[in-house]
Amino acid sequence: MAHVIRFHETGGPEVLRCEEADVGDPGPGEVRIRHEAVGLNFADTYFRTGLYPAPLPAGLGVEAAGVIEAVGDGVSGFADGDRVTYTGSPLGAYSTERVMPPHSLIKLPDEIGFDTAAAMTMRGLTSSYLLRRIHPLERGDTVLLHAAAGGVGLIVCQWARLLGLTVIGTVSTEEKAELARAHGCDHIVYYRRENVAERVRELTGGAGVPVVFDSVGATTYAGSLASLRRRGLLVCFGTSSGPVPPIDAPQLAIHGSVFVTRPALADYIADPAERAELAGELFGHVASGRIKIEINQRYSLKDAAQAHRDLESGRTTGSSVFVL
Repeated sequence: MAHVIRFHETGGPEVLRCEEADVGDPGPGEVRIRHEAVGLNFADTYFRTGLYPAPLPAGLGVEAAGVIEAVGDGVSGFADGDRVTYTGSPLGAYSTERVMPPHSLIKLPDEIGFDTAAAMTMRGLTSSYLLRRIHPLERGDTVLLHAAAGGVGLIVCQWARLLGLTVIGTVSTEEKAELARAHGCDHIVYYRRENVAERVRELTGGAGVPVVFDSVGATTYAGSLASLRRRGLLVCFGTSSGPVPPIDAPQLAIHGSVFVTRPALADYIADPAERAELAGELFGHVASGRIKIEINQRYSLKDAAQAHRDLESGRTTGSSVFVL
């Protein structure tokens, strides 16, 4: 029997239950995977609270790494014994094994461990499209990165340095500042005691930045807009503090004819060829050691509720995984 985390009603971390389930054999167009490690992402809390609706009862999680144990009829490109990682629907990654369609699967190089893969597939691919697809950044550009000591933040800091970018990162504590600096963040702004936009202007000679990467949302939106240079781009790719407010179009003109986008990873990896290209570049950097994945929290699956409490309270840094 597999162990799975489910919730039968939306709410706080206490609604998460560890249950037994018989996952069965894969049907046509499906594979069965034995998970070795499962990723913990802030988006998981959105499903648990109901911000992202899901039919109940529901499983949880969209990211994991493991080994294919069985392949159903009609599946091509994958075989028993393949090491794989994935991020994407359907929900249900919080489990020791599962049956699922293979469209989200990515073959995992032997040089990358399962825990590393589970910690980085979503965050790494997010970092990949942020830096390689969403805006034509050039060597020497300066960007503002909120939550610079988070899972995506630490990857972006390292990758940005490889690309010759300067990163202004926001953090809440000295500990997180030290971590961000160690991974390539050039300038630190303590968002709880400093005016972010004013510091960005100081650091850029009054010009502002061409791009702001904002995974925080409600509490940072206004400061992010005010940090942009003329015709800059605000990338709202997360909402850890709550949804961004409704966009007031005249304010975009007032701030310098700026742009706002709310991208979703799914739209940047929907094409298999593009997903393979983004993953290949990511895996190459990680396998070579050019980008290091920080797994600073490890949990057992039965401790999913505590993992969510830690995540929502801001006590985590880097990436978190469930090790099975």
